[in-house]
Parts: sequence; C-alpha cells; structure tokens
Amino acid sequence: MNIERKWLGRWINAGRTMGTPTDEVLPAPYLRKTFDCADTPKKAIIYLCGLGWHELYVNNQKADDRVLAPAISQYDKHVGYIEYDVTNLLKKGKNAVCVLLGNGLFNSRVPKWNFDKAPWRDFAKMLCDVEVDGKIVAQSDESWKVCNSPITFNEFRNGQCYDARLEVPGFADPDTDDSLWGKASLCMPAGGRVVLETQEPCRVMQSYPAVSSRYVTCWEKTYDFGINLAGWCKIKVKGPAGALIKLMYAEKIDPISGFINVAEINPYEDFGNFQTDEYILKGDPEGEVFEPTLTYHGFRYVQFWSQGDVELLDIQAQFVHTAFPENGKFESSDDMLNTLQRNTLQSYKCNYIGLPTDCPHREKNGWTGDAAIAAEIGLWNFDTEKAYAQFTRVVADTQRPSGQLPGIAPSGGWGFNWGGGPAWDNILFEYPYQVYRFRGKSELIKAYYEQFKLYIEYCESRSSNYLLNFGLGDWCHWNRIGSTPVEVTSSGYYFQNVMRTSLFAEILGKADDAAYYRDLAENIRKSFIEKFANADGTFADRASTATAAAIYFGIITGEAAARSAAALAEQVKKEEHKANFGIMGAKFVPRVLSDFGYIDDAFEIVTQKEFPGWGWQVLHGATSLWETWIGKDSQNHIMFGDISAWMYQYLAGIQPGIEAPGFKKFVLKPGFAAKLDYVKASYNSPYGTIKSRWQKMNGKIECEFEIPAGSTADIILPGKTFKDVTGKVKEII
Repeated sequence: MNIERKWLGRWINAGRTMGTPTDEVLPAPYLRKTFDCADTPKKAIIYLCGLGWHELYVNNQKADDRVLAPAISQYDKHVGYIEYDVTNLLKKGKNAVCVLLGNGLFNSRVPKWNFDKAPWRDFAKMLCDVEVDGKIVAQSDESWKVCNSPITFNEFRNGQCYDARLEVPGFADPDTDDSLWGKASLCMPAGGRVVLETQEPCRVMQSYPAVSSRYVTCWEKTYDFGINLAGWCKIKVKGPAGALIKLMYAEKIDPISGFINVAEINPYEDFGNFQTDEYILKGDPEGEVFEPTLTYHGFRYVQFWSQGDVELLDIQAQFVHTAFPENGKFESSDDMLNTLQRNTLQSYKCNYIGLPTDCPHREKNGWTGDAAIAAEIGLWNFDTEKAYAQFTRVVADTQRPSGQLPGIAPSGGWGFNWGGGPAWDNILFEYPYQVYRFRGKSELIKAYYEQFKLYIEYCESRSSNYLLNFGLGDWCHWNRIGSTPVEVTSSGYYFQNVMRTSLFAEILGKADDAAYYRDLAENIRKSFIEKFANADGTFADRASTATAAAIYFGIITGEAAARSAAALAEQVKKEEHKANFGIMGAKFVPRVLSDFGYIDDAFEIVTQKEFPGWGWQVLHGATSLWETWIGKDSQNHIMFGDISAWMYQYLAGIQPGIEAPGFKKFVLKPGFAAKLDYVKASYNSPYGTIKSRWQKMNGKIECEFEIPAGSTADIILPGKTFKDVTGKVKEII
C-alpha cells in the first residue's frame, strides 16, 4: 500500500526554516524550473510532493483540475506525493514547471488542538522529479528559482488574501525572464515517508448561484446560496486598482440585520479573520476573476464587503470535496426520507475533503468517532475504498507505542488525554472491517493486524473486570442527564473490537490468536451482562442507547436479544418516537428495532418531525445534518448520518454478509414500512449492480430484485424465503 520511489530531487523551499513555532505567515511562494526536451515527449510524468498544499503549472497551464493537494496526513510519519501525467503539456524545446505552495495544515499557526506545535511544522516545502520518456530531466534542487506569489496570506482555518497588483506575468511561461527571481534553498525533509497518494483527489464538484441577496449596509451585501456546503466563492468584479474586497463565510445570518453570524463556529477570535478571503483589485477594465485555492470554508451565506467603487459582476459558490465515484442510490415515496438522504450525503461530502472531518469550518479535524459512525454511509453511496485505506494509515500513524490512539487523526499531540476512547478508537477496526465486508478486500486487515493487537493490549491494561470506563460516550444527546454511562458504550465497542480482531486472526490463519480473542470477548460479555442487565430486559440506566447497545454489539443474542428489543420498542413508543439519544443511539436504535421486526417504530424515529428528531431539523431549514439536535454550534456534521446506511440495509433490505464478503453472498430482506408506498435502491457491488425495488399496489406489494452474476442472495419476504438466488426476481406478496 505504501508505494514509494527513489527520488533524485531534494527537498527545497523559499529560503526560510522554522526553528521554533512562529505566528508569521509568509506569502505563498512560486518555485520555478526551466528545462529542455530534445524531442516531443511520448510520456511525461511529474512526481511532486508539495506541502502543505500545492498547485502545479506547466507551460502556463495548470496540470489538472485537482485542488487542495495532497491530502492531509500525519506528516511526520507519511506524506503523499502525486503523479501528474503532463505528456500533453510538455513540448520539444524549452519548458517551464512552476509550483505554488500553500500552508494547509502542515503549517498552521492557530494555537488550537496543538497543530501550532506539531512536530512536523515548518514553512511550505516541496520535492519533485520530472521524468520524460523514462529519464529524469529536472529535479528539485538549488537551481530552482523562487519568488512571492500574489497570495500574501493563506491559512487553513482563516482564509486567503490575494493582491492582484502583485501578479507575476508568465510565472509558468518558459520564455519568461526569471533572472531577478531568487534561488530556492535546500531544506530539511518533511519527516514522513513519501508515499504515492492513490485516493481520488479533491475537486470543485458543483457550482451554486445565489438564490437571494440583501444589502446589510450601503457597501455590504449578504448572499444566500440555499444550501450548506464546503468550498469557497468564485467572483467576477470590476473596479479601480487597490480596491479591497472581503468575502466572509458563515452558516447563519442574523434574520433581522442580514449580517452573517459566526458566533457559534469561531473559536479563533484573536487569530485573524475567521473564514474570510480578501482580494485587492489590479484595475482591469474588462473585469477580474478571483477564487481562493489554498483554503476552504463551510458556509451557506457569504457577506460581500468592498472598499472603493467596486461592481460585483458574478458570484458562485464552489462546492469542493473528494471526488468519489457514486456507488449507490436510494429513493422512496416519503419526501422527508428523501430529504434526509440528500442532507446526509451533503454532510458526508462536505466533511470528506481529503480526509473525514467533523465540520468544514470551526475545526476541520479528523475526529475518529465521526468517521467510524459514517463509515457505512460512505461505502453505500460512494466508492470510498481508496480513501478509507489512506485514512486508516493516518490513524495507524498516530498510535503510540502503548497502543493508545488520539480522538483526532492526524494529531499534533492533542487528543490523547481527552477526546477519544473505544468508541472513537473504533475507527482503526471499522474501516478495515467494513471494506472487507463491502468490497471483499483484506489488505487493510493484513497491513494493520499488529496495530489491532496493540490496541487491544492497551485496552486490557485499562480494563477493570473486563470492562472499560474511559472515553467519550453517547455524544450530543439533547439532554446530557439522560445520556448512557460511558462504561456501557466503551465496553460495547471493546467487545466489538475484540470480536473483530478474532475474525481478522481467522482470516489471516492465526488460529491461536483467534481463540485468545474469542475467550477475551466472552469474558467481556459475561461482565457486561452481570453489571448492566436489568430484570425487565433493559440495560444500565434503561436509556434506549444502553439497551440497544447490548443487542447491536451482539453481547446478548437469541431469546434474550428479542426480549430486550421488545423492551426497547415499548420504550420508544412511550417516548413518542423522539430521538432520545446521542450519536451512538442514533446508529444503534433504528438498526436494532428493524432487526427485530419493529420497522415502523424505526421509521417513526428517523422521520420524527418534533424535537428532538431528524425531521425537526428539516422543518427548521436544515440542508445538511446538524451537530446537535437543537441546531446550536455546527450545522454541518456527519455523526448523526447513519440513517442513510439504515435506508439501504433495512428499507431496501440489501444486507451484506461477513462469511462471503464483498456481496459474494448476501441477504435481501426489505422492510415494508407502513407509511412507505415504494422504495428503489441500487448498489454497485464488486460483482455488479444489485437492485432492490418494491411498491405497494392494490393491497399487494410488488417486489423486483437483481442479483449480479457471480453472487447469490437469500431473499426473505413475509411468509416466503428463496435461497441462493441470482439474476432477476419478481414476486408479489
């Protein structure tokens, strides 16, 4: 998986070294090299690692349409390089290559989450080889030229400042006279192993025009793009040289004044202009186009401010995220359900910009709990296999020798003493397990098996009577008083991770390990039941999350699980199907209810229009998923998003198995919720497209299924079961 190469190039930068952390933000540099090609290239590749983010230009053209490259990593362990095919950009004779370098998270000065003191932190730097027809014709060294770009400021969590008066004509033109440019300097390497980035790049995936606007002062106007998204604005303006423009981004506005409101998402009051881009005009009478490229924001609203006689000719919101191929589709007869699916996918995409994050504005951190809960969402809807492999490496890179993991990945040292625990650390196991289950690939299991064992050893060292009582629990419950004890959820995930390690050992042919972990899991099970089981079938504090957790993790099975599921169903009915749980219960409760025949109760919870509930958010204007049920703080989180995976697995009924992974053998068991008239779903499995469609007509239910060649399915319908089916099936019940 770590595809490395032998480099001829050396690490270079613009001539500054950060001996100790500094608040100084330097202009983004251009680094330029000219060279000759004896003939028209038949095959030309530029191998480039430019940190934090870079843009590559060849002979006056941008090399491709990717943005924010490479993906963020644990830079002192691994950094990503990119292979650019530039065959069509190079020519016979003189050529020019120019790299623009930005800070990204590699050089973050904001003193939050310790990234300002990260062990890798330094000014932007790069490593490059240019290969033409199998020969290196140029490489990064002291012969490269350097000068400042018009980007006078760029910062990961604040924004970008661009002074068009400082533009460098022909910065990537081979015929430009660069004799007055400075010389690049050799510098220390980034620290991590340089490996090929194989996941899909980030791109501008969609543009949104403003749906409305309003003046807030005579020189300021707020634009509403109608949807919460991640990225930036692209503008066209006309005005005199030196005129200043500011674009200020936010999720909320004051309904009376129209000014943007960032009070709930801005923890950086003393460290620059949060989510703000600035542009200084050069005075082009034909108009000027600007969009930032070395930062991104989370927003629905943009406040446009100008100083000087400036005319805004156009403004578009640019939606940026990892360019995953689409892998699944879900549709139903229920408008609320369809809206929730759209909102979930919106939050998933907004929070996958090179790596999975919690939110695209306030933090942009790789919170592992959010990523773990959302793992199946990604696999159902997109082809995330490569991206999940890359982020699993980032997580493994953060692991301490003791086995401990932080709550965020990457980590500059923060997240070990608070912010993690078994439910968050589960990501180390979740991605390898789900990629194996959905795609039939065991490479991640093989690559990180020793890390799995090390983490279980760490948990054993912290357990008391086989239970764990540390870490975060059922996060963002609307009423913290009613939240399930951390010991319940942490011990549940401990049990699950031990069981998965046993499975991984079996897959790798390690029988002794498998037996050891099975025995350990049985001890956890016994202690869990002994401590938390109640006589009425509920668990712990009788919160729905606690009871559902015991069933979801398989700690109880058979008749005991059925009895507890019945108790859970009664409880949610008494609570009028309100979402009386946090992010863990949001995953456990609908799944457990559906597994035991209470599909209508699960449906009522998922579409609940009263507070707390997903539907309540929609009725209050949500276009993405919120961090909290009430809508305070971030309005673009993914951690309540398992409902999308629930739709595929329980309404469409497409259920992957673990015994024959990758949908070699699976189950089709649709859930005919009373308030649904039809469901249509498809999923692109490794064997081909799986389809599940059903519709109620004239008191009957017409079902149509497609099982691709090479795989088989058991179809389970009320009163009917069909074994080992392949091809197309139609059935009326």
